[in-house]
Amino acid sequence: MRSIKFVFSIVALSLLLTGSWAQAQVTGTVTNKTTGKPAAGDTVVLVDVQAGMGEVAKGTTDSGGHYKLTKPGSSNYLVRVTHQGATYFIGAPEGGAKGDIAVYDVASKVEGVVIDEDVVGIVESANGRLRVVERYAMHNASMPPRTQWSPRSFEIVLPAEAEVDGASAQRPSGLPTSLKLDPDGPKGHYAFNFPIQPDDGEKSTLFQIEYQLPYSSGKFTFHPQMTIPARTVWAMMPKSMTFAAGAGSIFISSPQDPGFQTYVAKNVTPGKVLEFTVSGTGSIPREDQGSGGQQPGGQDANAAGAQPGGGMANPINTPDPLSKYKWWILTLLVLLLAAAAAFLLRKPATGMATPGGAVQSYAPPVPQGDLLLNALKEEIFALESDKIAGKMTPAEYEELKAALEKVLRRALKRQ
Repeated sequence: MRSIKFVFSIVALSLLLTGSWAQAQVTGTVTNKTTGKPAAGDTVVLVDVQAGMGEVAKGTTDSGGHYKLTKPGSSNYLVRVTHQGATYFIGAPEGGAKGDIAVYDVASKVEGVVIDEDVVGIVESANGRLRVVERYAMHNASMPPRTQWSPRSFEIVLPAEAEVDGASAQRPSGLPTSLKLDPDGPKGHYAFNFPIQPDDGEKSTLFQIEYQLPYSSGKFTFHPQMTIPARTVWAMMPKSMTFAAGAGSIFISSPQDPGFQTYVAKNVTPGKVLEFTVSGTGSIPREDQGSGGQQPGGQDANAAGAQPGGGMANPINTPDPLSKYKWWILTLLVLLLAAAAAFLLRKPATGMATPGGAVQSYAPPVPQGDLLLNALKEEIFALESDKIAGKMTPAEYEELKAALEKVLRRALKRQ
């Protein structure tokens, strides 16, 4: 009897080891989309999300762009590829699926990168402060496709009085990642150290900044400055506030929704004079109560000339119709990691309303638990990147890392 049990034990163990070995292999092909050829000699790393993005396996692509890594366990892993200094990553595939990754050649400046939309959203005026959310939708149509990346990948100019509350960025096929804006010259000048990858269909790179301005006088004058060409620059504000375009400015009224005011300036080049003054008090409604808002690409919007060349007719990352007319300000994880993670556990992903009234989604429609885990993965990856770049002290790194790992463990237990 004991011998039979022993034989069965050996067979079961063999099957278990065989199955584990088959699932432990992570393979795929890295393709250079700039040249259309396999990316040979790129470093590929398997990182363990639950171990603070520690490297658990490492390899190099062969002449055909192929790589093979071995999982040491059943943790949550990411596959990270480094090509010309820029990193690209995917979730490690399961069940023998291929982990193919596309990369692009890198340049500090790329022809074909423009601002598709710069949306200056005046959220509310309260307690002598003006709260503003500004979002940039980038368009990278470089040919051949290349990634624009450097410590100053994208430079912006905010009002000199602006107090930045937080900033985030999102890759065309990724999730939002909290960032630290780097001062870049005179007061109010900042730069994003974040890659602007080629567009993925209608998806592009997104940047968002939240800041406050002094408003004790009940009036503030904006002087938007573009560092690269912008197809459209939008100003949004509550209905109860007053908008006045400055002398020589090209802002025109472009009604999009009854819930708020919208003004647009088209085809703005660096050096172009833009000026507008807002006064009064009010706040953008969190949810539109009516259904009569004009939609981008509709007859009224086209008649107003608000969509040059298609402009906002097909917003990037168009969300589910049920999420229209919602205005939620993103809680940035870098400000309060644990609180933001709890927020993600309770609420579905939302985004910032566009001038057309639709919500700009910042996350694909994935299960809520997966969304949290993916967001935490992005945050841990960004944390490690900031550490390598020397953007934080060792004490800051350890504090943020411990908070993220604690929230991640809690999320995994819930899931």
